Amino acid sequence: MSSYVVVGAGPVGREVARLAAEEGHEVVLTSRSAGSMQAGAVRTVAADATDAAQLARISKGADVIFMCAMAPYHRWPTEFFPILDGTVKAAEAVGAKLVVLGNLYGYGENAATPVSAALPLDPTTRKGAVRTIMWQRAAAASVPALEVRASDFLGQGAVTYFSLLALPALLEKEAVVSFPGDPDAPHAWSFTKDTAKTLVAAARYSGKWGRAFHAPVQHVSIQELIRKFAAGLEINMPAIRQMTPTQLSGNGFDEALEMLYLFEKPFRVDAGDTERLLGVGASSIEAMVQDTLRAPA
Repeated sequence: MSSYVVVGAGPVGREVARLAAEEGHEVVLTSRSAGSMQAGAVRTVAADATDAAQLARISKGADVIFMCAMAPYHRWPTEFFPILDGTVKAAEAVGAKLVVLGNLYGYGENAATPVSAALPLDPTTRKGAVRTIMWQRAAAASVPALEVRASDFLGQGAVTYFSLLALPALLEKEAVVSFPGDPDAPHAWSFTKDTAKTLVAAARYSGKWGRAFHAPVQHVSIQELIRKFAAGLEINMPAIRQMTPTQLSGNGFDEALEMLYLFEKPFRVDAGDTERLLGVGASSIEAMVQDTLRAPA
């Protein structure tokens, strides 16, 4: 049995804590609001990850710290680094290994596909640069570090371009759903629960650390994904209207503009190492859709 601390109580962080506790580990889940959560066998502690000393006190005796916290999307350049740095310092202070939840933005627009974890990071956007610097800082820590990089999420409570732009129209049974990019281009989707399984499995990885794993994915176009959601909701397939950058900006989604390349052409991800070395594969796209539509507990 190990002692784990999970920083960040979003959909992935909560699932990491639940899975680890289910395996019999001692688990602390911490975030600024964690003290008000009901988490079963998981102990919750309200704390700010930017306070390294406080996080180190909470993490005393921990074998692994999972960094699953998020910063507001529009404030990544100012708020993500203090969260990551506080977590790294806490891990170093207590001698815990570090497992970081990241994403694929750091590979940049020019990355060869399918995107492999062996590719060098070469960001072409501001958000990609933030994610790249975060991993560089984690990898430079004096404790072993791994990163699990996820694609766009599906799953209950996930806040993504799809959940913000397409899902509301589907839930309202509207005849038209608007989304940017090519609706027929295959796209990689990560399930929050599969990603959590990958993080927990990564903590047990016996190979050389200082590397990344990709969360398992399913490749489905926007059109096919909307078709799956329509079937799950038992509604007619809506028409799909391509949102322009001007429309996105007009709807308050300026932060999405630099990431549109992800949806304008096929975006495929190679997660073979995760299946071979960690034993975690992707759930079906139907399971991802069903969980996304599930009512909050």
